[in-house]
Amino acid sequence: MTKPLGSWNTLSLGMMVFAFFLGAGNLIFPPMAGMLAGDNLAMSMLGFLATAVGLPLLGLLAIAKAGGGIVHLGRYLPSKVANFIALAIYLVLVPMFGIPRTCLVAYELGLVPLVESASQLTLIAYSSFYFIAALFFILRRGGLIDTVGKIITPLLVICIAVIGVSVFSNPFAEIADAQKGFADMPFGQGFIDGYNTMDALAALMFGVLMIDALNSKGVTGKGEQFGYLVKASIIAAIGLTLFYVVLFYLGATATGVAPEAKNGGEIIVAYVGVLFGAKGQLLLTAIVSLACFTTAIGGISSFSTYVSDNSKFSYKLTAIITAACCALVANIGLNQLLVVSIPILIGIYPVAVALIAFNLLVDWFNRPQMAARLIIGVAAIFGILDAIKATGVNMDAFNVLPGFSQGFAWLLPTFAAVLVSIFARPSKQAVVETA
Repeated sequence: MTKPLGSWNTLSLGMMVFAFFLGAGNLIFPPMAGMLAGDNLAMSMLGFLATAVGLPLLGLLAIAKAGGGIVHLGRYLPSKVANFIALAIYLVLVPMFGIPRTCLVAYELGLVPLVESASQLTLIAYSSFYFIAALFFILRRGGLIDTVGKIITPLLVICIAVIGVSVFSNPFAEIADAQKGFADMPFGQGFIDGYNTMDALAALMFGVLMIDALNSKGVTGKGEQFGYLVKASIIAAIGLTLFYVVLFYLGATATGVAPEAKNGGEIIVAYVGVLFGAKGQLLLTAIVSLACFTTAIGGISSFSTYVSDNSKFSYKLTAIITAACCALVANIGLNQLLVVSIPILIGIYPVAVALIAFNLLVDWFNRPQMAARLIIGVAAIFGILDAIKATGVNMDAFNVLPGFSQGFAWLLPTFAAVLVSIFARPSKQAVVETA
């Protein structure tokens, strides 16, 4: 019999999901986007929210509807293809880029400003401590709601609220003119920048943790799980939206505070220094450390669950090996990691969006297997073209494709594939079986 979760535990589940999402990319990209958006702040922010909040919310709803993890989203694809997509997403999000990035952001924003001379040895020591500490929580597999949702996230929200109130009540500077892509296509540039948070991909990863957490609380019925997952997803989406609004406005009013900043993290450090002085760095350290740490816990936990469910490796062994790999990759450095990760994200995001769209619309398709292969295949092909362009390779020959110059070559073809799949007639076998 399914146990009712209760209002407090439901709120805690939503807070847990919010904390899992709130990681490195959420901290370093919005301030830079806000600074470049300038007087096009509103449209740029809407574009950013579409991919950084809207897509993750739809992803969580797709997971809730499917009642499983990433592999289950690809249940209408050949099993090898579904597993390949799931593994690719997990590798990008956890050992290759996503989780090492959380460590680097926590290090560069939280620790480096507090020490006189940070070195490579300092980073090695910090990354080792960071992932060993994360393992302490990761190995407590059934206690994520209680640990993250009820303890860590409320502390994080309080710290963020302090900065948010200060930014809006005492902005550093007037909003300047829009720059670069935000001057010409503010919504589109914001939409693309939202990719960098990795949250649409993370939604597919964290969905399995939400289900695991509900099972640990005695909520085992699929209908009940769907209801709680929807509520938790909405709570997380509201929290993310408020957080992005604060950081976008912080960036937009940061003109002159960090003129040579290479990423949004440097803007936050400088801005908080202006608002609160030296003591402000302690507040920022708390925010960055808590935000990145919870994402690392969620990411490695989810990846370890996926591997243990689909191989002979145990959850514990996988978690330890994954944490060690993340610590190793983290020593590359933040700016270098960002340069490498962006083209890969641009290539894999369309596939994730196609998976989400397919699962939300699956009841509309008369031939779901054909629809899955067509929609996801088209998104993958055109996503690869966008990714190659993002590496700097000359792709002018493809400018005839609608949206290619803006990085959206996949969008219209994928939408067309969805329409074709909706209006496709049922197969003869399906018609015979129905008769």
